[in-house]
Amino acid sequence: MGIVTYTDKHTSSVTPARLFKASIVDSHNLMPKILPDAIKSIEFTKGDGGAGSIKQINFAGGSVKHQIDELDEKTLTYKYTLIEGMGISDKIEKVSYDIKFEGSTDGGTISKMTTTIYTHGDFEIKEEELKAGKEKVLGLYKVVEAHLLKNPDAYA
Repeated sequence: MGIVTYTDKHTSSVTPARLFKASIVDSHNLMPKILPDAIKSIEFTKGDGGAGSIKQINFAGGSVKHQIDELDEKTLTYKYTLIEGMGISDKIEKVSYDIKFEGSTDGGTISKMTTTIYTHGDFEIKEEELKAGKEKVLGLYKVVEAHLLKNPDAYA
């Protein structure tokens, strides 16, 4: 098994608590509303959203399942593992994410995400595939951030 790990950092002018609530805790309600062409629905196939829950995200062209490993609203940390669907293949066993939201000196947020990809055998992921995945995640954060900036009372 091969393991590829990388860390990304994103900044936002939105406070950490609001960004965490919107993009993590209530993502199953918010994402299909603000991205209806991309995300058709998000449902829990097991659990209620806490650790041990399984979340299925249905896209226009397929679906994925995430296992929630940890969700801590006090420390603003979220850990989950992509266990099934798009992104999982005969070459990739699973992908784990560890996300932490922290306050920045300007009152906004610094979000850090560590991604760990577990591959079968000695399969190597191409740099352009990693870049495409990073851009998708950043795009989701930007859409949530824009929604929160337009709606200052949302998730306050």
